Amino acid sequence: MTATLPLEKTAEFQAPDALRAADNKPSLVGLSRTRLAKELAAIGVPEAEMKMRVAQLVHWLSVRGVTDFDAMTNVAKTLRAKLSAHFSLARPEIVSEQVSKDGTRKWLLRMPSTGPLDKGAEIECVYIPERDRGTLCVSSQVGCTLNCTFCHTGTQKLVRNLSAAEIAAQVIVARDRLNDYPGRAPLEGAFVPTDGGRFVTNIVFMGMGEPLYNPANVAEAIGVLTDPEGLQLSRRKITVSTSGVVPEIGPLGSATNAMLAISLHATNDPLRDKLVPLNRKYPIAELMDACRAYPGLSNARRITFEYVMLKGVNDSPAEARALVRLLKGVPAKINLIPFNVWPGAIYECSDWETIERFSQIVFDAGYSSPIRTPRGRDILAACGQLKSETEKLRARARMMLEEQLALGAD
Repeated sequence: MTATLPLEKTAEFQAPDALRAADNKPSLVGLSRTRLAKELAAIGVPEAEMKMRVAQLVHWLSVRGVTDFDAMTNVAKTLRAKLSAHFSLARPEIVSEQVSKDGTRKWLLRMPSTGPLDKGAEIECVYIPERDRGTLCVSSQVGCTLNCTFCHTGTQKLVRNLSAAEIAAQVIVARDRLNDYPGRAPLEGAFVPTDGGRFVTNIVFMGMGEPLYNPANVAEAIGVLTDPEGLQLSRRKITVSTSGVVPEIGPLGSATNAMLAISLHATNDPLRDKLVPLNRKYPIAELMDACRAYPGLSNARRITFEYVMLKGVNDSPAEARALVRLLKGVPAKINLIPFNVWPGAIYECSDWETIERFSQIVFDAGYSSPIRTPRGRDILAACGQLKSETEKLRARARMMLEEQLALGAD
């Protein structure tokens, strides 16, 4: 059984086959080996050469990050010319970059238009540098349809799914911007790993959208990200977060072997129905059954349960004890997330003492319960704050128009 959205049945919500340049040439950036082979076959590359040519492209695109076909020095000039005539190496456009005082970077990326109802949809992508890792938070949809009441992204309507290439290209854009390639000087002022390793080491599908409402493209993108001769990311360093699309949880594990995170936030159905409306379709008992059956689940591969701390809503000692009972027998880690306020939010963040008391109860029961350090709050890049700037500007424009009309009526 595959979970689908009614909106996904209409063409305007579907993902494009590939990124495209301004001249409408399809881009090879972010494509899987299978899709690269298909594109090469279309321009007459012989089957006998296909494996070698695909491997060359994967190396130049993912390992070296080239932006010009002429830089592919071990590819024959005639083939480079043919590639240039038919394809591009276009990336999503960086519309804006914001840098937090803590080093977090948020990029507003513009995707190519896919039709009259999609005028270059925009997403947000966040890079979070830490001492031992660099985590990139990627989006899987333009907008969201889940309407979680504590989440800013949920106030933005769903525009469409992202393609696998568009998801993988977010990593390429981040590496481009950070100069995260062999032999290149790092971006001035950017975090530099102390061990000389790569800047982008971990991927979390915690940006805009519900990944398991776009499962095929998410799975294909993970294949691109973990290509051992390409982007070379470890599957154990890729985490997919879902609000609880139960039928797709098991297939995700089987197809990708990725780490799983559950956006939980409540221990009983009445409250979770309010915080995470998807719970009305897939209640907590069904969600927990799917978690217990997640492929590869063990103490070494625990599920992360995300729990946003909302003052006076879900932060009592009784809720902490209920959480412990709910997770009994499940190899789990609980990430306690101080609520990140956004304009128009109806909730407040729990007091720090309350969060610490909650964490201690969970920890005493034998579960790791770190309190997530808020990152990028000053640029609205923290958990639950993402919402594309285009949508914000449109909302402001509507508000100004309504105010002008009201003044005119007076």
